[in-house]
Amino acid sequence: MSNFALAFGPAKADVTLLNYRALATLRREPGEVLWIHLHNPSETDIADLVTEFRIHPLAAEDAVHAQQRPKFEEYGAEEFLVIKTLHYVESSSQVETGDLMFYVGADLLISVQHGESSSVDMVRHRLEATPLATYAIVHAIMDHVVDTYMEIAVELEQDVSALEVKVFSNLRKTWSQDLYFLKREVIEFRRAVEPLRPLLARIASAETARVPDDVRPFFRDIDDHVNRAADTVSGLDQLIQAALDADIAQLQLRQNEDMRKITAWVALGAIPTLVAGIYGMNFTFIPGMHSEWGFAGVVGVLTVTCMSLYAKFKKSGWL
Repeated sequence: MSNFALAFGPAKADVTLLNYRALATLRREPGEVLWIHLHNPSETDIADLVTEFRIHPLAAEDAVHAQQRPKFEEYGAEEFLVIKTLHYVESSSQVETGDLMFYVGADLLISVQHGESSSVDMVRHRLEATPLATYAIVHAIMDHVVDTYMEIAVELEQDVSALEVKVFSNLRKTWSQDLYFLKREVIEFRRAVEPLRPLLARIASAETARVPDDVRPFFRDIDDHVNRAADTVSGLDQLIQAALDADIAQLQLRQNEDMRKITAWVALGAIPTLVAGIYGMNFTFIPGMHSEWGFAGVVGVLTVTCMSLYAKFKKSGWL
């Protein structure tokens, strides 16, 4: 992704070389919008923007540093909006996050992106031939980002379903580590989606005067999609927790089964050991010691006793 500047309006222009001073003095007709996009900007880039476009210093500070929480701030006649971009890595089932920021003025839109995502590039190519207002451009980008949320929610659902099948299979293995890592990705997803709910509700309401009335319904549509994504990921979080509890319970159950088997075999071995220990003592008068059938009798009693215990343990499920 590269930096770019677009002028939307009657005299649409595509400015590929970012000269901030030239852009600030670019002659624009009423209703024409200048859109500047920066990808992973340096402090120098942001400082030049502050100088030429008089951006609020707090917004400029947030634009330099990534990992911002989704928020909506008003700075006089301008507004500053931060949302999270998400990217699903198929090979590792990880959710990577980035930041997408919008500085919105009457005829100026500055977007700043940290992290890897194709959202802005894809929207740019679609909008180049269509003159739009600032919040219409913001809506187009956010709509694409939220659509990505829904796609990632589907991917996470599939990952959760696959792990559920493994947890309740007959494999004598614990899946706690896989469940923990998946839960961490779901939490990362929730951190991006949950703060957007009040934010979008505020943008879609009449509180934000700069949003055109004809654009508000489209933000309400995004709000609906975000709520669906948030409800989905909340349900996934509960399913993972339930699967994790079930996996731990099954592990404890298998340990109990192993202990019962060990106990049963120890009991089976204890009786012959006891009798052999008694008859191995150096006493002269031991019952059956001098009998012709003494050895056979003792072995017979031990065999019957052990077989009876084995049958009892087998019937009770200990073996």
